[in-house]
Amino acid sequence: MLGAYEQNQQPGELEPVQRKSTAAIVADQLRAAIMYGSLPPGSQLGEAELAARLGVSRGPLREAMQRLVAEGLLRSEPHRGLFVMDLDEQDVHDIYLARLAVERAACEQIVRHHRVEAVAELTAAQSRMVAAAGKGDPIALADADQEFHETLVRVSGSARLQRMAQTLLVEKRMCLTALQDKYHADVQALVDEHKGLVDAIEAGDEQLLLARLEAHMTDALERLNGSMAS
Repeated sequence: MLGAYEQNQQPGELEPVQRKSTAAIVADQLRAAIMYGSLPPGSQLGEAELAARLGVSRGPLREAMQRLVAEGLLRSEPHRGLFVMDLDEQDVHDIYLARLAVERAACEQIVRHHRVEAVAELTAAQSRMVAAAGKGDPIALADADQEFHETLVRVSGSARLQRMAQTLLVEKRMCLTALQDKYHADVQALVDEHKGLVDAIEAGDEQLLLARLEAHMTDALERLNGSMAS
């Protein structure tokens, strides 16, 4: 009996490599540091210092930083170096405009092709939001919120939507981190809004789902803009 490779792969055909490269691991760490504010907006990245802190050579570090430049999380200034992007009110509006487009497309695919899987995975993700809200832990709640939206896009089955969503969700989290002393969400409303999205998917009601998604994004954008203005 032929093995899975022999059944499905042609000789010499490339197949996915499971192990991450050093540059990919470093990029993940830098992305998380930006998201959680360890590398705050506007801060300059010192190559020698970061290489020492991460315990890597400059080659993979440079490759990782260039990935983040391409994603829009870092900016390169000639003769000065690399800096974490600053986000102003217009940037926040643009982030949510793009998020709505990406997640709207994901929701359409979910209702049409992946409804059962989505309900199972998003119900579990929303339950983690409920648990985090019950603990009164805003960081855990933000993590669970992010996981919900990452799951929403992932179960759409589109790798390209996932790639676009990754950067947008990091940028959204950068805003929340920068405004953590000013931004105060209605926790119960937040939990209920996500439950409403799951319910609409379970019902197979695409129009209701898209309407609830847009309302959710609009509400979040208004809260962020209000926090930035205060």
